[in-house]
Amino acid sequence: MSRRSERTSKLIQREISGLLEREVSDPRLSRLISVTEVRLSPDLRHAKVFVSTLGSEINKEDMLAGFNKASGFLRTELALHLKLRYTPQLSFHYDDSIERGARLLKLIGELTTTE
Repeated sequence: MSRRSERTSKLIQREISGLLEREVSDPRLSRLISVTEVRLSPDLRHAKVFVSTLGSEINKEDMLAGFNKASGFLRTELALHLKLRYTPQLSFHYDDSIERGARLLKLIGELTTTE
């Protein structure tokens, strides 16, 4: 990944996180949701946004549906806040790495307490 692509993806990640906190009113997106990673295509026209949430009370399909519905709004806001020639098309994907990490930490904790 080039430096420009890396900087732009971090900027998009920070901006989407801020928009989720301040602007988005969809109840499917009102829980604790974090943007874990943004991967840009080499031409910077498409962005895969990976999102995660803590807890299992939210339905992941509903959350992704909420993101897909809000993608136009988020893209418009990105265009207003960022100085990019092209605002990338956003696609949202669920990232379960936080859940896997928490599960591994729990297993390690169980191993150390049994010894």
